[in-house]
Amino acid sequence: MRVELDAVGKGRREHALPLTSTAFESGRVTLAVAETAQRPTVLGLLASGRMRPDTGRVTLDGRRDSARLRRRVALVDAPDVSEPEPNVTLAGVAAEELMFAGRRSDPLAVRRWLSEHGLDGVAGLPVSNVDPADRVRALCELAVLRRGVEGLVLVSPDRHGGEPAAWWAVAEHLAARGLAVLVIAGQASAPVAVSAPLTPAVERAKRDETPQTVSHERRVSSRSFLARSTTGWGGRLRLRRLTAPTRGDRP
Repeated sequence: MRVELDAVGKGRREHALPLTSTAFESGRVTLAVAETAQRPTVLGLLASGRMRPDTGRVTLDGRRDSARLRRRVALVDAPDVSEPEPNVTLAGVAAEELMFAGRRSDPLAVRRWLSEHGLDGVAGLPVSNVDPADRVRALCELAVLRRGVEGLVLVSPDRHGGEPAAWWAVAEHLAARGLAVLVIAGQASAPVAVSAPLTPAVERAKRDETPQTVSHERRVSSRSFLARSTTGWGGRLRLRRLTAPTRGDRP
């Protein structure tokens, strides 16, 4: 799977998002740089098929198909869109996502899932207090439980603090399992895509890297909060004037 964003922009005179080009594909981690509070979320919505660009185009395997893109790409932890409520416990987040993935979501099943992922020790913490790397790992692992998910768009993990290398390692691990991973973060996080220690699989594939206009990529060998439907944004989403509602996501 390969998703390409070709000179996409949003808003009047591209104020919401200036013209941006990047791509992400199966088995590769891509870091796309977007600054300000709003632009990372806008870029994430575009990259996951949940918002239409005003300029440019978004393609999945060379075709424009936003419905298919929404089904195959999960939008993870995007501010005001798919981030969990800060006071909900990690166990509560896991229960909800297990339920929407069609899996058992009773307390025993939740405890088992958290234990399997080494997160049982933080199950009772509000998700806002969970270590940044553990938060990213939990939300991404929950995302990939959804049927048909082959890619992840992780938005602004740097806003939670911690070492960028920690959440970058999570992204690399997911890509090593064959997922297409796009991480959207600020300019200060850009060095992590260049200086983070390489896994052996990444090292072997380093010669295949192709620089992108606004992104840094790493290939590795070989699914969370999916974005809520735009029809369910309500008053929480400040971006709702930028796009018409789409169908196909859960509320």
